Amino acid sequence: MKSHKILNDPVYGFITIPSELIFTIIDHPFFQRLRRIKQLGLTDLVYPGALHTRFHHAIGAMHLMSITLDNLRNKGHEISDREYEASLIAILLHDIGHGPFSHALEYTLLKGIPHESLSLLLMESLNNQLNGQLDLALRIFKNKYERKFFYQLVSSQLDIDRLDYLQRDCFFTGVSEGTIGADRIIKMMNIKDDQIVVEEKGLYSIENFLSARRLMYWQVYLHKTTVSAEKMLINLITRAKDLQQSGVNVEGSHAFRHLLQNNFTLRDFQQSSDLLETFADMDDFDIWGAIKYWKNHDDVVLRSISKMFLTRNLFKIKLSNTPIEEKELSLMKKEVAKGLKISDEELHYFVSSGFISNNAYVAKEKVMILTKKGEVIDVAQAADLPNIKAMSKIVKKYYACRAKNLTLR
Repeated sequence: MKSHKILNDPVYGFITIPSELIFTIIDHPFFQRLRRIKQLGLTDLVYPGALHTRFHHAIGAMHLMSITLDNLRNKGHEISDREYEASLIAILLHDIGHGPFSHALEYTLLKGIPHESLSLLLMESLNNQLNGQLDLALRIFKNKYERKFFYQLVSSQLDIDRLDYLQRDCFFTGVSEGTIGADRIIKMMNIKDDQIVVEEKGLYSIENFLSARRLMYWQVYLHKTTVSAEKMLINLITRAKDLQQSGVNVEGSHAFRHLLQNNFTLRDFQQSSDLLETFADMDDFDIWGAIKYWKNHDDVVLRSISKMFLTRNLFKIKLSNTPIEEKELSLMKKEVAKGLKISDEELHYFVSSGFISNNAYVAKEKVMILTKKGEVIDVAQAADLPNIKAMSKIVKKYYACRAKNLTLR
């Protein structure tokens, strides 16, 4: 049986594919595409080992879900085989709607279309192809199943998604500060009043989990060099889209050019299976392949930023706790334009500013602790340290970045 296939994962060791249906899903082109989308986008420009993919993450999350459900069964909670398989499918497909370089495209090619919406559309398409076998997985994914704890395992502050990506990203970047005790957290999980709770003896593991997540955001996910590189990519694709829609030919794959030529809405994707298939044909290679072409393009912006990417000549970035003043931004623009014949419109693509934010604990989405007395309380209330409450505060940092060593040859 194909369901007896085993994958060797560098984080967890051997992972068994548990059913024929799950093997069929993994084998589908929609899912295999995740092999060609890096989990951390451009972070390997900072941490060279961060080359793992969305495929790795999805398989790992499925594995952790199976361990979690086995643990809950061992604690006496009734979980049918149908619910078990559907939960695995829901977490396996939770990121299937990510595009190349993940979040960068949500600001450029697909403005206002979150990857979660595309994940749902791709899951529904798969469900149609598989004659409704994903019905229950979709109900769980959309939080429409009556047993709400299944949805919490897929999407919440303490979901399986986070348990996997923190361990995996820590492993591949080598950032040891992000280490979490996922095994212990899973062992301490329980169900009370149809919600996921963590037994009191797992409290310190939850504190460490929240602290590690906060550190990983500032040290990896929102590392200033990664922010700089992502902003460059956003500017590059924005320029390509502006040129393509103004009649200037911009090389790229068929799928990439189609998305550059049009301003599609979520409704367009909902109404066109062909458009969804076009999106599902895109991965990181479309972007890198285009950049290799664009380094020789006549347009100075497209050519320059593409060359900068290929030689890792990234924007110089400054972070501040207060908004960057217009006076400083003007000086940055003058510095970039010095000695160059470049228009104000073109200059706009070489200087950017904005802000990044991080809060490790969202107070309205509570992690609940089951005390030894049988009470269920918020982790911020249960913890004997004030840092959990402090983590719920949104920390905002402002940035300004500009091209350096810019030549227009």
